[in-house]
Amino acid sequence: MSRVLFTHSYFYKLDSKQWKFKQPYPPLGSLLVAAVIREAGFDVNFFDVALRDAPTEIEGELKKYNPDYLVIYDDGFNYLTKMCLTAMREAAFTMAKKAKSHGACVIVCGSDSSDQYEKYLSNGIDFVVRGEGEETLRELLISLDKKENHQEIKGIAFRSFNETIVTPSRLVLRDLDELPMPAWDLIDLDPYQKIWKSHHGYFSLNIATTRGCPFKCNWCAKPIYGNRYNSRSPEHVVNEIEFLLKRFQPDHFWMCDDIFGLKPGWVKRFSELVEERNLKFKYKIQSRVDLLLEENTIEALAKSGIDTVWVGAESGSQKILDAMDKGTTVKQIKEATELLHQHKIKVAFFLQFGYSGETKQDIDATLKMVLDLLPDEIGISVSYPLPGTKFYENVKSQLKEKQNWVDSDDLAMMYPANFSPAYYKLLHRYMHSRYRIKRGWEQLKKKKIKGRALASMIYHAPLSILQGWKLNQLQHAG
Repeated sequence: MSRVLFTHSYFYKLDSKQWKFKQPYPPLGSLLVAAVIREAGFDVNFFDVALRDAPTEIEGELKKYNPDYLVIYDDGFNYLTKMCLTAMREAAFTMAKKAKSHGACVIVCGSDSSDQYEKYLSNGIDFVVRGEGEETLRELLISLDKKENHQEIKGIAFRSFNETIVTPSRLVLRDLDELPMPAWDLIDLDPYQKIWKSHHGYFSLNIATTRGCPFKCNWCAKPIYGNRYNSRSPEHVVNEIEFLLKRFQPDHFWMCDDIFGLKPGWVKRFSELVEERNLKFKYKIQSRVDLLLEENTIEALAKSGIDTVWVGAESGSQKILDAMDKGTTVKQIKEATELLHQHKIKVAFFLQFGYSGETKQDIDATLKMVLDLLPDEIGISVSYPLPGTKFYENVKSQLKEKQNWVDSDDLAMMYPANFSPAYYKLLHRYMHSRYRIKRGWEQLKKKKIKGRALASMIYHAPLSILQGWKLNQLQHAG
């Protein structure tokens, strides 16, 4: 069989905000598909770019391995790839050109290429795998290797005689337990471990237990796994955790699902298995506040070692939550946060500003919610219209020429909101300042404040006053 070189296009060093956090995760989805293609009989190698400096570094691997195919397969489990950042798109184009100069056929799969396949085909890519890629890529490689007709393969886009051919979409996989273990042997995890240990004192690895999300938040793009929700069995997941604990000794896992443990009884069974096998680890998940309030869910999470739950709070305004088709309430956010804290579980809020129709009163409601509930972490963004979403369709006619962020710290407004882009950029910093002050003050009252938190509080106090003044000026100027 032919040689297939796998890589991906997310470079942490090209995203300064994420590189500053020093929380790199290996490309889980890319390693999984490499295992699938290896099982199909191909000679497989992997070039991990996550911690590298530049896409041109692939040149050496192309010369050494001399692949027949370069597959740029982005990790669909990593929310950073779902942002469709142009810095990573350009990196993919650079690697594709290098591979073409070495005579390799180039195949790409990812959120951005699924949405923008014409851009990729125009930059020398031979095939774009649209959506979930394991089965499609396996069929495509076998077909190309045998020089058979590939035009009937579902889920691909390519050009034939200068015409773009887009075949029908493929149904997503249902039995995820049939997939092999990711090809962990193909990459070196030592650099990841060293970064985590030196900056955070522990080592975290990523695991995916599900695919897709059945909820319909109208700003959420799902170009890979769609609105279907399929889950691995608790037994299958715990087997993988046990393997990773023995092989790499992580202290912590990021369950990188859009929604963790949605299937009835899943979390309870998972907790039982962890206890039966006496496995010790901490982990973080993403969930919804309405799901967390279902009977015994939080208790089971606490029993199995949960450390942090990230929830899509999004806004403290019920009007905005309803406009987003979020399907949750401000009251549920409060109840879930309080219940998680009662069980000594950290809670973190995803927040976004600038959604269509959001007013100053809505922004103030979000700030009040954060300061009242005081989550353990916050992640703030502005509303970002991505193709394939109802939100994108609603604002498409208002979009400016720039329609993608360069990196995750870009936070540019892509359409006219109620306030200026400068206002939202400053609002992001103001929210963090107010949050840091309140957290420091609460710790000070309990006499539990540490040096770093006290320094942060002292730093942000005068800064927030200046930021508030500037926000007022920008508000009225707008």
